[in-house]
Amino acid sequence: MNPLLDLVRRHKQSSRHAPPGTPAIGIPSVCSAHPVAIAAALRECAARERPALIEATCNQVNQDGGYTGMTPHDFRRHVFDIAARERVSPDAILLGGDHLGPNAWRRLPAAHAMDKAETMVAQYVAAGFRKLHLDCSMSCADDPQPLPEAEIAARAVRLCRAAEAAWAAGAPRGDAPVYVIGTEVPVPGGAHETLDAVAVTTPEAAGSTLALHRDAFARAGLDDAWSRVIAMVVQPGVEFDHHKVIDYDAGNARELSAFIETEPALVFEAHSTDYQTPDNLEQLVRDHFAILKVGPGVTFAMRETLWSLAAIEREWLGGDDGFIATVLGVMRNEPAHWRDYYPAGARLELDLAYSLSDRIRYYWAHPVVQRACADLLARLDASPPPLTLVSQHLPRQYEAVREGRLALRAGALLQDGTAAAVRPYLHACAA
Repeated sequence: MNPLLDLVRRHKQSSRHAPPGTPAIGIPSVCSAHPVAIAAALRECAARERPALIEATCNQVNQDGGYTGMTPHDFRRHVFDIAARERVSPDAILLGGDHLGPNAWRRLPAAHAMDKAETMVAQYVAAGFRKLHLDCSMSCADDPQPLPEAEIAARAVRLCRAAEAAWAAGAPRGDAPVYVIGTEVPVPGGAHETLDAVAVTTPEAAGSTLALHRDAFARAGLDDAWSRVIAMVVQPGVEFDHHKVIDYDAGNARELSAFIETEPALVFEAHSTDYQTPDNLEQLVRDHFAILKVGPGVTFAMRETLWSLAAIEREWLGGDDGFIATVLGVMRNEPAHWRDYYPAGARLELDLAYSLSDRIRYYWAHPVVQRACADLLARLDASPPPLTLVSQHLPRQYEAVREGRLALRAGALLQDGTAAAVRPYLHACAA
C-alpha cells in the first residue's frame, strides 16, 4: 500500500479520538530542488524515523527540463544522490509532483498543452513519483478565462489516465500512484501583489470540485484510481506576500474543516503554509489539512543563514559584501524570475533580498552564484570563526555547537539554519 494512503486512513481514524491540543497525524511536503533544502528535509525526517515527502512542480521539472534543467528522472536521481550522501535510505523517500498540468505550456493552444502535460505526467510516474497533484485549472491560449470547472475535471481525468497507463506499463511497478485534486488561489509561483486577506474556500465550492471530479473519474472508468484520491487542495486562508504573512484562523475555516469530515477517505492539502507559526501549523493538521506544503520558507531560511555567514566572514576575515553583491548582481542582470513579481522603485533592493516570495531561490543554481556560495563556505572552513561571532549572527547554531550537536563547519551551520524551517512542520505532524 502507498504509505500516503495509510497516513490518510490513520489521520481519519485518529482525529475522531485525539485529545484537544495534541498533534494530529499528517506529513510535511517540501517542494524544492535545492540540495541544501532537500538534505535538510531528509536529515530531519530520518532523525525522527519519518518518511520524507519531496515534491517538484511542473514548472520546475518536466520533460523539457523546466527552470531547473531537470527531467523527472533527473530529479529522482538528484534527490537520491543527496540521500546517499546523507546516508538516508531511499525507502524513506516519497516523491511527489505538484500542480501537474498544462501550466508550463499555457501559452500554447489547449490541445497541444494538454498533450505535453500527459507526457509529463507519464514521465513523473515512470521516474517513481507516486503522489501526483493534478491541476488543470489554468487557461491555455485558446481557453476561456476562467476555465469552467467541468473542463478542469475532464482534463484532470486525461492526466490521471496517462498516469495509470504509465504505472501499468512500468517494471517493476511499485505502489500505485495516489492523487490530489483541486487548486488554491493564487496560482502556483506565489502572490504577485500585496495581500490584505484571502478568501477561505467555501464548503459549497469544495463540494462542487469534489463532485465534478468524482463524476468525471466514474464516467472515464477510473474507479480504482478514484479510490486513491487522497486529498483536495483548497484555500484555508493562509498566504504571504512580499513582507507580510496572513495567518491561519481556525474559526474562518471551521465550516470547511467540517466538510471534509464527511468524506471518509479524504483530507485537505494546504499550500503556501510557509512562515505560519508552529501553533498555526499544528492547528491546520488538526483541522484536517494533513498535508502541509512548504517551499519558499525553507530556501528563505537558507538565504538568511547564508547572509549571516557572509556577515561573519566580513567581520572575521575583512573585505566587503562580495558574496551578497554577487548574488544580487546576478538577479539584477537576469531579471526574468522576479520582474513580474517585484515592482520597480525604492523598495526593489529590499524585495530582491528579503521578499517572502523568495524569488532569489531561482538564482541559487546559477553558476556564478554557486561559485560564490562555495567560495564563501570554503573561506570560513579554512579559517573557522570564533564562537563569539557565531553567537552574534547565528545564535541557534551557536547553542548547538556548544552542546556538541553541531560541528563548527560552514556547511553544517548552513544546513542547520535551513533545517530550522522544516522542524516546526515535523513537530506539527504526528507520525
